Amino acid sequence: MIGERPVSSPVAPQAVDMPAADPPAARRFWPEGWWRLVDYKIGIIPLPVYLIVAALLTILTLEGEIRPDGPTMIAVLVMGGFTCAEIGKRLPILRNIGAGAIFATFVPSALVYYKLIPPQIEKSIIDFTKFTNFLYIYIAAIIVGSILGMDRDVLIKGFLKIFVPLAVGSVAAGIVGTLVGTLLGLGAHHTFFFIVVPIMAGGVGEGAIPLSIGYAAILGQAQGDVFAQVLPPVMLGSLTAIIFAGTLNFVGKKYPHLTGEGRLQPDHENDMPSSDAKAKAEAASGQVDVATIAAAGLTAITLYLLGVMCHHIIGLPAPVAMLFLAVMAKLCSAVSPHLQAGGFVVYKFVQTGMTYPLLFAIGVSLTPWDKLMAAFTVTNLITIIATVTTLMGTGFIVGRMLKMYPIETAIVNACHSGQGGTGDVAILTAANRMALMPFAQIATRIGGALTVTCTLVVLKWLGAAPV
Repeated sequence: MIGERPVSSPVAPQAVDMPAADPPAARRFWPEGWWRLVDYKIGIIPLPVYLIVAALLTILTLEGEIRPDGPTMIAVLVMGGFTCAEIGKRLPILRNIGAGAIFATFVPSALVYYKLIPPQIEKSIIDFTKFTNFLYIYIAAIIVGSILGMDRDVLIKGFLKIFVPLAVGSVAAGIVGTLVGTLLGLGAHHTFFFIVVPIMAGGVGEGAIPLSIGYAAILGQAQGDVFAQVLPPVMLGSLTAIIFAGTLNFVGKKYPHLTGEGRLQPDHENDMPSSDAKAKAEAASGQVDVATIAAAGLTAITLYLLGVMCHHIIGLPAPVAMLFLAVMAKLCSAVSPHLQAGGFVVYKFVQTGMTYPLLFAIGVSLTPWDKLMAAFTVTNLITIIATVTTLMGTGFIVGRMLKMYPIETAIVNACHSGQGGTGDVAILTAANRMALMPFAQIATRIGGALTVTCTLVVLKWLGAAPV
C-alpha cells in the first residue's frame, strides 16, 4: 500500500554455500583426544606406551625371550615398579603413609614367593640387579645431587648435629627395645642381640651378614642358622620405619612448622652464598644444557669410584667414602655453580624415574618374603615397633631441642633401622624426603658399622650366653 514502509524479509542463511565449521578440538579424537590419552600416565608411563609394553613383555615371556639386558630390564622394572606404586598411591589412608614405596618393595617379594612372577623374569631381574649394581648408581646420583644442593653452612652444621639425635636415639632404642622384649618373655639376651641390634645394624650386607659371622664365631654356632635368626628383624624393622616415615610425611602436611620439607634445619635462604643461589636458580629455570647434565652424572660416578678405591685402601664403605668426598668437594668449592645445577637435574631425574623400578628390583631379588613373615609373631612385632618408635621419637625430641626440624631428624633416625641402602631409598621415598639421603647414609653406614662393632665387642666380653 501507498505510504507504508516495505517490510524487509529476513535473509535465510545460505547453508549450502557456507563452509562447514570444524568440530571443537575437544571433541576430536585425532590428534587432541589421542594426546589426552598419551598425557594420562601410570607413574611416568603414558597409558598407550604402558599397554604396548605390557603386551610386548607378555609375548616375550611366552616366547621365552626375556633376557637380563638393559632395554628389557628397564621395561620390566619400570612397568613393575610404577604399577605397584600406583596401586599403593590410590589406596585410601594407606596412601598417606607411604603405601607407594611399601607396595613397590614388598608386593614383588610376595609375588616371587607365591610363584606369581614367571621364573625367567625373576631370574633376569636377579641377574640384572646383581651384575649391574645399579643401586649404587642411584645412591651416587642422589647423594652428590643433594649435597650440591645444600647451603655450605647448613651442610657443616647438619653433619655435626645429626650425630647427637642419632646417638641418643640408638641408646634409648636399645634400652626400651630390650626392656619390652624382656617383659614379653623373650629374654634380655635374645631380645638385645637377636632383635634390637639387627634392626640398627645397617641392613643385610653391612649389618646382618657380618653380625651373623661374628655371632657364629663367638657362640660356636653355624653362621647360616644365626643369619636366619637376625634377618627377620632387619626386614620387619625396615617395614616399620617405612610406615612411620610415611606417617611423618602426612603429619608434616598438617603441621608445617615441624618440617623443613627435606631440609634438616633452617637455612635462611636470603643469606645463602651466591654460588648456591645461582646454581639453584639455574637448575629451576631449565637453563642447564645436556652436556652439563651428562658431566654431572659422570662426576657422581667418579666420586663413587673414588669411594670404591678408598674402601680397598682403608676399608671405609664406598658409599660413606663417596659421601665425605662429595662434602669436601662442596666445602672447597671444587664444583662450579653450573655443574652443581647439572647435579640437581641428575638428582631429580634419578629420583623421579628410577626410585620405584629400583624398589621393585629390590623386592624381587633382595627381600625374602618368608623371612619377613617369620618375624610376624606378636612378641617380635611389639618389640620391633617399640624399638623403631623409640629411635624415631628420640630423634624427634632431640632434633627439636637442637633447633633442627624434628620430622627430618626423626626420619634420619628411621634410616638407622632400615634395610641398608635399599631401606634408605624406601624410607625416604615414603617420607618424600630424598634430599636427606646424605644424612641417611650416615645413619645407615656409620651408625650400622658402630652398632655391629660395639655389639660384637660386648658379646665377646659377656661370653657365649644362651640364646
